[in-house]
Amino acid sequence: MLKPTYSIPPLPPPVELETVAVLKALAKANRALAELKGRAAVIPNQGILIDTLALQEAKASSEIENIVTTQDELFQAELFPEGPDSPAAKEVALYRDALKLGFDRLHRTHGVIANNTLIAMYRLLKGRDDGFRTTPGTALKHDRTGDTVYVPPQDANEIVAHMTALERFINDDEACTLDPLIKMTLIHHQFESIHPFSDGNGRIGRILNVLYLTRAGLLDIPSLYLSRHITRTKDDYYRLLQAVRDEGAWEAWVLYMLEAVAVTAQTTLALIEGIRSQMADVKHRMRDKLPKLYSQDLLNNMFRHPYTRIEFVVADLGVTRQTAAKYLDTLAEHGFVDKHHAGRANYYINAPLVRLFLDVSGGR
Repeated sequence: MLKPTYSIPPLPPPVELETVAVLKALAKANRALAELKGRAAVIPNQGILIDTLALQEAKASSEIENIVTTQDELFQAELFPEGPDSPAAKEVALYRDALKLGFDRLHRTHGVIANNTLIAMYRLLKGRDDGFRTTPGTALKHDRTGDTVYVPPQDANEIVAHMTALERFINDDEACTLDPLIKMTLIHHQFESIHPFSDGNGRIGRILNVLYLTRAGLLDIPSLYLSRHITRTKDDYYRLLQAVRDEGAWEAWVLYMLEAVAVTAQTTLALIEGIRSQMADVKHRMRDKLPKLYSQDLLNNMFRHPYTRIEFVVADLGVTRQTAAKYLDTLAEHGFVDKHHAGRANYYINAPLVRLFLDVSGGR
């Protein structure tokens, strides 16, 4: 059996976490999160943000694991789930579904993030029916050299014990007086160090981040586009994760994660503001040019589904296929959407919204 290379500590670790540098970074991150939470609330239909931001988060988080897809592949997979599409796009869609499953369970359990929720998300993400690791032999290796970097706990009972303690730490608001953002950085490091699943730990761990921020009341919905920053600083992310294990470098890790929160909160704020602005503009122009066609439900459909089709409009508006087709063709004729063909089917793209996603994500 492989021997673990790091003794996982009880949380919080017995070190000074609220240093001057951390408190300064904490204030910046909390301000950015508060602004994001406030601005997200002005979008009239929160389901639009949950769907669109969850998919963008899924794309960025999957890229960290070298699962790369384009925006077009991603939306095509949403549009025609029964048809041929890229395996990467399918994996990204599963991540989105796992995130939404976690958020739904968070509401149904009145804010409890339980291990059975993490297991349910893992099973959905990976299409498996197992749970925490039971077989020894897991070791994390360097992407380029292949050298073993870290050996997580190997014994099944030890993994369960660590995850039970982590579950208690996540949900006990009285035992730890640390700011929730600092607590999130500790939770994330502990989860990744326990490495409880045979695969998908990085993605489940990043979902856990945003679920915890929602649980702590720092967000109303899982709207923080956190993985984008980690994707762009992947080497630093893994280096600092390991530096805690090797050197006890908690301050550097906490500072990195707080910076990730501040930066991605600003990025997500720009995305939300772009969506809000586009919705207001389209609403004004539709009322002006197509007053008989305009409805809030149709507007919501255009922004909830950047690539939409007749079936989506039928489901969202409760109209017939003939009426839905007429709505979409009229929108295309007046330049609100672009009409495309896939075999015998038509689909319609909200091109300005897709461009906004591309601008924010930096391409692809």
